[in-house]
Amino acid sequence: MKNNYYAILMAGGVGSRFWPVSTSDFPKQFHDMLGTGDTLIQKTFQRLSRLIPKENIYILTNERYNDLVLEQLPEVTQKQVVLEPAMRNTAPCILYASLKIQKENPDALMIVAPSDHWIEDEQTFSKNVEEAFNYCSENDALMTLGIQPTFPNTGFGYIEFDKTSENVIKPVSQFREKPDYETAKAFISQGNFLWNAGIFMWSAKSVVDAFKNNQPELYQLFESGVSVYNTDGEDDFIKENYSKAENISVDYAIMEKSKNVFVIGAEFDWNDLGTWGSLYDKLDKDSNNNAILNAKSLVENAEGNMIRTKLGKQVIVDGLNDYIIVDNDEALLIYPKSKEQDIKLVLKRFNDKYSN
Repeated sequence: MKNNYYAILMAGGVGSRFWPVSTSDFPKQFHDMLGTGDTLIQKTFQRLSRLIPKENIYILTNERYNDLVLEQLPEVTQKQVVLEPAMRNTAPCILYASLKIQKENPDALMIVAPSDHWIEDEQTFSKNVEEAFNYCSENDALMTLGIQPTFPNTGFGYIEFDKTSENVIKPVSQFREKPDYETAKAFISQGNFLWNAGIFMWSAKSVVDAFKNNQPELYQLFESGVSVYNTDGEDDFIKENYSKAENISVDYAIMEKSKNVFVIGAEFDWNDLGTWGSLYDKLDKDSNNNAILNAKSLVENAEGNMIRTKLGKQVIVDGLNDYIIVDNDEALLIYPKSKEQDIKLVLKRFNDKYSN
């Protein structure tokens, strides 16, 4: 049965909210963000390979990161690295990879998993994924893993499920956009809302059919290349046609339009590691709640700071509270934690200022 298990590991993002460590040339998934000895993509690959044969794990990334993938995942062959020649959001690349997998194995069951999530209880993760695979093997279903909210987070989308269902796997009523704080509080109080983690499970047939029914133009574009997928002619077809694809997320393309969508509530701890603040939450703290990674530090009259440097760098901080302090060879960031969502926008303004 496990020969039918496949994974699409999504590793094409830039992670600009983790600047200056994460850059377009060397994004966060290829960094050891938590000081564990493994990069985020390595940890994700190891987690998936507990359940899925290593040769069935496909790495979906931008073509500029091909060498980084092969360097950090030596178990992976070039045929497992699915390269995007242009940035077109998640729907086109997932459809492309799904058609490749379906051609190889029409009975394939797949998980789509981001490369930058942090999950400690890997055994329970595998259990939840296998529960979803079992359901998808017997039903035409698009499944997602929802995360139990721990506070009214405004940075995530939410999944509303049918509260009358007593099954572990519940029908999805609708997807909700990132809410404001009061709306997020209302979601949580209702008890039938989960965070949308962007982790999906389905059979190859179900997801391809969903694209065929809901995104006929996108489906036709990529389906026209099936005869050359997994052959020497694939690269030429993709380079010629990929940029023609609409820039659209898989949520908008099929999940929000389909009637056969289900959610399983994750039973494991989860962190999306989307910002410096989320990384701060996962790190050990000193007696004043400062999270310090790699630095030799003296921190006085300072609380709640996130400090990350190159290994062994000397850092002295006095009188600073709730700041992000990140230093590398090329840049220094000193920024309030309360404004961490703005780092991406500030970086753009900075680049615009110095682009001339």
